[in-house]
Amino acid sequence: MMFNEKNGCTAIAFDVFGTLVKIQEGRSPYRRLLKWLKSQGRNYKPDDSTIIMSYSFDFKELTDFWGQQIPDHFLQELNDDLFEDLENLTLYEDTLLTLNRLRDSGFKLALCSNLALPYGEKIFSMIPNLDAYALSYEIGAIKPDPRIYQSLLDQLNCRKDEVLFVGDTLLADVIGPKSFGMSARLIDRKNGQNLQDVLVDLL
Repeated sequence: MMFNEKNGCTAIAFDVFGTLVKIQEGRSPYRRLLKWLKSQGRNYKPDDSTIIMSYSFDFKELTDFWGQQIPDHFLQELNDDLFEDLENLTLYEDTLLTLNRLRDSGFKLALCSNLALPYGEKIFSMIPNLDAYALSYEIGAIKPDPRIYQSLLDQLNCRKDEVLFVGDTLLADVIGPKSFGMSARLIDRKNGQNLQDVLVDLL
């Protein structure tokens, strides 16, 4: 797919974690919560992660939803872990430079990510003023559910074939968007790939 301003509205949507943002020494409080629930006799269910990222629940609301009572001391530990996670979020060195260059070239820019509410609020402050934010907890669906991609299109006011998706997860960021009708490119930060490598023809 060739992107050209003459084609009308063109946009690039990015995943967040592992694409634009990294976390140093993550505490993973939501994973810790699920482990605690298992220790209380509640086995992990396939949609648990979906619920965490599809609803604006805090830790107590989550445990209430799942019929458990969380001890005050453990609730405080999870909130402390969450605070540390948020403090340790950083942008990749090429993130803002790349976004600015793409915006200067006339592209609309968006984020589309599976994440829990507290992380989304922090991401807004780190990457503000984009044209669209399709975040799972606001939409009530996670990638690769077509509803999150449709929200992205609605906000951008673009057709499917006018959007390029960039992310680090094969199913959510490549297979899902392509099945929906968008273009997609995979970035492999773990092996040293950067945004310039993935978007060289657009920069």
